[in-house]
Amino acid sequence: MLAKAIALSHESRAAGHHPFAALVADAQGEVVVQAGNDSRPPGGDPTRHAELVAAAGAARRLTAQALQGATLYSSAEPCAMCAGAIYWCGIGRVVYALSERRLLALTGAHAENPTLSLPCREVFSRGQRRIAVLGPAMEEDAASAHAGFWA
Repeated sequence: MLAKAIALSHESRAAGHHPFAALVADAQGEVVVQAGNDSRPPGGDPTRHAELVAAAGAARRLTAQALQGATLYSSAEPCAMCAGAIYWCGIGRVVYALSERRLLALTGAHAENPTLSLPCREVFSRGQRRIAVLGPAMEEDAASAHAGFWA
């Protein structure tokens, strides 16, 4: 599933968007929703990160109990905004490829990606729901979608 999210990040880039993607799979491993990033300026909505769009789509399709058993797979670590959306949607597990720290090394001070240095684990630790987090994993594969993009 993580490899699929990374492949979707390449598709997002090819479509002219930022190279990020996410998908949500239910407890049986069936993909419920997938999303590429749709927030690239000037016409994009800066709140339409792939993780937020995928989490919201899953919340519209699954019950609260099913969301607890679901996993969000992301090509990059969810930012603070996306982590909040994942938390409020009630998704029980997150698996991500590229760490926020590694992403910052790739993007630098690019105006279209002003990275918040706030790991998703820290955001989740402040809530009442427990969310399992696995990552980073497959960082080199995930980084390849960003090669030359932020230059």
